[in-house]
Amino acid sequence: MTLTRDGIAYRVACDLPDGAYVNLGIGIPFLITSYLAEDREIFIHSENGILGVGPVAARGQEDPDLVNASKDYITLVPGASVFDHALSFTMIRGGHLTHAVIGAIEVAANGDLANWRVPGQKVPGVGGAMDIAVGIENLYVAMTHVTNKGQPKILPACTCPLTASACVKRIYTDMALIEVAPEGLILREVAPGIAPAAVEKATAAPLRVAKDCREMDVPPVFNGVELRQ
Repeated sequence: MTLTRDGIAYRVACDLPDGAYVNLGIGIPFLITSYLAEDREIFIHSENGILGVGPVAARGQEDPDLVNASKDYITLVPGASVFDHALSFTMIRGGHLTHAVIGAIEVAANGDLANWRVPGQKVPGVGGAMDIAVGIENLYVAMTHVTNKGQPKILPACTCPLTASACVKRIYTDMALIEVAPEGLILREVAPGIAPAAVEKATAAPLRVAKDCREMDVPPVFNGVELRQ
């Protein structure tokens, strides 16, 4: 049984510590705002100039002046601040954010990240991904383990243009939690019902199974949302 997109977001949210300042990327990462622990004070940053991003706005309550960097309608938490783009990237480049969660096209065994362009496809540019990847110490990737064609996304070396080199610390997928260590990739957790051997088979890069590898603590449903599939 693999995790849903919300299931991946839930599992990442469990690891964000109290007092963290976190940039969330497009897609699965932004879902994390719905699963932050109520007993922790976690500050969500958006690179278009917001600190204190709340959950996605409820249908019918969208404010056109409140959007994140991926144009999702958002809410603000009490005490949130809004500022210009230049100050936002000063925070990123200056190392003032503690964590970032970002999507990926490919991740290499040494932590190289490719997340902005598939060869042959036209895109407007890399956006803020490069600044985030090199400016924030704890970079986590949240993605599906394989492509929609069943091809591994965790590789010995990236084939797509790099966003940044040796920057990824952890990889959260619908199948597993993998640590990127100096000695290589370490399988720390598997999704409920998934065997470590199945994760190894779906991973193109060498993968060492930790002695204390365990099953993820992710419930089937959270607040009416399915976290497993």
